[in-house]
Amino acid sequence: MTFEKILPELKSGKKVIRKGWGGAERYVTLVGESKHDGEKLNPYFLINVAGEGYTMFTPTVCDILADDWEIVEKF
Repeated sequence: MTFEKILPELKSGKKVIRKGWGGAERYVTLVGESKHDGEKLNPYFLINVAGEGYTMFTPTVCDILADDWEIVEKF
């Protein structure tokens, strides 16, 4: 699946991953708008990595152009 097709899935709350990663990456998820210290916090991506927990995720050009995205059905 392309990033263009997977983005609506992320927006609907699904977890996604690229088949090509094949490492410790478990899934990417979208965190919606919230507040921090009383100010707006814009939506952002998180990636869950085995043994490390969560960190912010920014797709690279390769990620955006890849066609191996898939929905994580079960974790």
